[in-house]
This record gives sequence, structure tokens and C-alpha cells, in this order.
Amino acid sequence: MTAFGHSFGGDPGPGYGLEDLLGVGAPGGPADFGGFWRGRRDAAARVEPRPLLGDVVEERDGFRVHEIFYDALGGRCAALLALPCDGPVRHGFVIGHGYGGRQEVGADLPLPLPQSAAVLPIAPGLPALGLRPGVPSDPDGHVLHGIGSRDTYLIGDCVAAVWGAASALLQLVPLATPESRRLGYLGESFGGGIGALALPWDDRFAAAALTVPTFGNHPLRCTLPCTGSGASVRAHVRRHPEALDVLAYFDAATAAAHLRIPVLSACALFDPAVPPPGQFAVHNALAGPRRLEVLDAGHFPYPGEPEQRRHLGQVTSEFFASWLR
Repeated sequence: MTAFGHSFGGDPGPGYGLEDLLGVGAPGGPADFGGFWRGRRDAAARVEPRPLLGDVVEERDGFRVHEIFYDALGGRCAALLALPCDGPVRHGFVIGHGYGGRQEVGADLPLPLPQSAAVLPIAPGLPALGLRPGVPSDPDGHVLHGIGSRDTYLIGDCVAAVWGAASALLQLVPLATPESRRLGYLGESFGGGIGALALPWDDRFAAAALTVPTFGNHPLRCTLPCTGSGASVRAHVRRHPEALDVLAYFDAATAAAHLRIPVLSACALFDPAVPPPGQFAVHNALAGPRRLEVLDAGHFPYPGEPEQRRHLGQVTSEFFASWLR
């Protein structure tokens, strides 16, 4: 039992203090890790996004939110586009989501900086607009889809959806100056891990904020009890240990060692869904300027959460104001 009352069957810590967490390392990864991802990014750059601006789904917080659709490596993708109702656009963001899919945009608005627009991609296969034939929409099935090969693993298409979202944004939205065409990225949980995998290979991004990122240090996280999609991966690896050879190419901590742009990490000391050692492995491996905010918990309601989240929002705005021009 920790300071939080819970019914989780293991220790969501798990037995790591902050000093221990700050010492968690990252797997070195396969020898061709960088070559694999650069090859995928080069292939993605040859895909014309052909963005289509769809219906307005809501107006809130000074933004008009549209459905959009675009092509990316792996197929047609869906997203939401948040545009300011008034004034020119000076900043652009891509915002990843958690494994619940993207049912609404409200939690991501307002954006960290004024006069900003954002594409909020929906990971291929996830609700609601991202559904694809043959791809499981539940997290447990989605995270395993195509895991038999690095070339078919669905997480690769989810990374490509981020690159495609950046391409769609830059085609659909005129940004004020050439300098402002470098984007910010925000991602939490699933979106944090996908961001760590996507960003090292795409120089259109200038800074990122990753909150309780998943997919960090697969060899370690697959030994730790957890809930949700992580438990599905852990169970699969117990039955098929060779899957770790594929997961090695999709390790967010390994990728973070290639990520040289400024990154704000928010990592939790307690998290039933994403074991904290995996989160901290991503932060610890970052190769560029980095800032860490420590949360009491992730994927779990706790006393003081609203205050910590408000503080994180302020820090995030200040962070991007420092790095986006």
C-alpha cells in the first residue's frame, strides 16, 4: 500500500523512490535502430498528405474545431484541427492522445501559447474517427496488432500519423513567419511514448512536452505489474519472448537518446498503468535540454491533482514560450 488507497494488485511505484527513478537507464537498442527510423521518416516524407478540411464539430475556448483527414505512411488518417477564431496564427502544435482515443478536444484547449493552431491526430484504429478495418479499437488488442514484425507493428503507423499531422498542419494553416513553422509537440501517456519515437527524426519540431510517457524501457517494464495496454504487452511477452526483439525498435527510452530538442517531461511516482521506471527512463535518456516535473501519480485520481495539473499547465506555457519563436 502506498500513500494512495487503491485496489491494484501490485505496487504501482513499484518500490522505486525518486532517486532510484532518476537512475533508470535506457536500452541501447538494435544496431540499426536509427537507420530503421530514418528510413521510415524518409518514406513518410514522400507521402503527399492531401489534407481535407471537414466539418466544424465545436467552438470552445476561442477555437473553432474541425475534423480533418490526411494521408500518412500506412494509410489515411483522421484528426481534429483547432484554429483560433480570431487573429493570425503564430504557432503550431501537434498533440497526441492517450489510449482512450480522442472523443473530444476540450482537455487540450486552450493551447500553451496564444495565437496557436493544433492538429490532434487520432491514432490509426482508435475511436472515434481513427477506426480502420481489421485493426482492434480496444487498447489491449491495438497495442499488439502486427507485433510479429517491426515492419507490420501498428505502433509504427501511429508514429507516422504524427509526421503526417505535421505535414497536414503546415499545408492547411498559414503560419505568420518562417521561424514559426517549427512546431511544438505535446503528448500524454500513449501520446507521450509515440512522441518520443516520432520526434528525433523530424526537424520540423522545435520543442516537446511529454507527460507520463509509455513505451519506455520495454525489457524492464515487461517485468513490472501494471494495468491496461501495458499488461497486454507484458502477458504477450511472457508467451512470446521473441517479441522483445520487435519491441526493441519501439522503445521510447531508446529513441529519447536520439532526441536533441528541448523536452519538458512530467513523470509520476505512482502509476498503475504506466510503471514509473519506464516513464523516468524516457526522461533520463533525453539528449537535449530537458526539464522534469514530478507528479504524485498518473492514471489515478489523487489529492492535489488539480493543483499539480494547473502548475504543470503554467510550466508548459512558459516552456514553449522559451523555445518556440
